[in-house]
Amino acid sequence: MTPTRGFAILLVLLGLLPPAPGRAQTPPAKLSLCASCHGDKGLPAANYIPVIAGQNEGYLYVELRDYKLGNRRNPIMQAIAAGLDRQDLQDLSAWYASQSWPGLKQAAPPPDVTKRAETAINAAVCQSCHLANWQGASTTPRVGGQSLIYLRSTMAAFRDGHRTNNPWMSALLKTYSDDDIDALARYLAAQ
Repeated sequence: MTPTRGFAILLVLLGLLPPAPGRAQTPPAKLSLCASCHGDKGLPAANYIPVIAGQNEGYLYVELRDYKLGNRRNPIMQAIAAGLDRQDLQDLSAWYASQSWPGLKQAAPPPDVTKRAETAINAAVCQSCHLANWQGASTTPRVGGQSLIYLRSTMAAFRDGHRTNNPWMSALLKTYSDDDIDALARYLAAQ
C-alpha cells in the first residue's frame, strides 16, 4: 500500500521518504566525490572541466553510467563512478540538474567565426537534438554557454575517436575540421 499524496509529502518533509526523482532537495551523500573538481554547485574552477550545474538530469545520469560501465573513458571519472551505485548516480544527477545554470558570459566570436559556425550547425542540423536555445533535453546535453575549452576538447575527442560513448556524434564530427570545431565551440560558448 502506498501513502496518500499528503502523507507522502509529510514523510518527505520529515526526511523519512526520499524526494521524487529529479527534485533533489538536499545534497546527496557522495557529493564530495564530485565537488572537488565540479564544485558542490556544479561550477568548476578549471575551464577544462564541464559545468554541470543545471545540466539535463538524464544526460548527467547517462554519462555517469557510461563512466561506470567503461563506455566513456577518463581515469578519474571511471574510478569515482566505479564506487557509485544506481541510486548514487540518480541522486548526484538530480542534485546537479537542480542547480542554476551559471551563465559564464563568454565573449561572442567575430562575424566570420559566427558565419562558419552557423554553416556547420545548419549542415548537421545540430538544433534538432540540442534545440533552438542549445539547452538540449533529457539525455541530450545543454551545450549553450558551456566552457569554451571543454566544448572544443569534447568535440575534438568525438572526432578523433577518443570519446566513444556516442557513435553518432563521432561520425558527425569526423566531417569537421579543426577550424570548424573551433568556430562551433566559440559560438556555443557565447550562447
